[in-house]
Amino acid sequence: MTKSRSDLLLTVLDSTFDKESWYAPLKPAIDGITAEQASWTPPGEAMKSIWENLNHLIYYKERLVANLENREWTNHLDGDATFDLTEQTNDDQEWQKVVERAENVHNRLREILSNTTDEVLGQHSQKLLDIFLHDAYHTGQIMQVRKMQGSWPSHR
Repeated sequence: MTKSRSDLLLTVLDSTFDKESWYAPLKPAIDGITAEQASWTPPGEAMKSIWENLNHLIYYKERLVANLENREWTNHLDGDATFDLTEQTNDDQEWQKVVERAENVHNRLREILSNTTDEVLGQHSQKLLDIFLHDAYHTGQIMQVRKMQGSWPSHR
């Protein structure tokens, strides 16, 4: 049986967020870390923190959702500024708000994809796939930072 475009896009969306396929998705990559761990960057490395990477992913997904909902997007940031979407602190509650924001935008995008016709999705398929690949790329960076700081579970 052939999958609809919507089913295919939902499968890819879920595999980049919380349904492990052949690579680790974002949600397990950020689960169980503290604000201090999320803010940590390797000394002397030109890398972003987990928090910065998550900010970056949230920005582009929120912009995509606004576009799919035909809402005006007024929070225009250049690529580098997206990493500073929210302020990094050592406050675990603030970090959890960022994690929840990532979950909320994922759920909203999932809802949109579930309720949009294949014809309309066809007009946005390339943009959606680009976002999903972008999420997978930065999830890999997040896992690398966790491995460098020693916070990646050894069973992975």
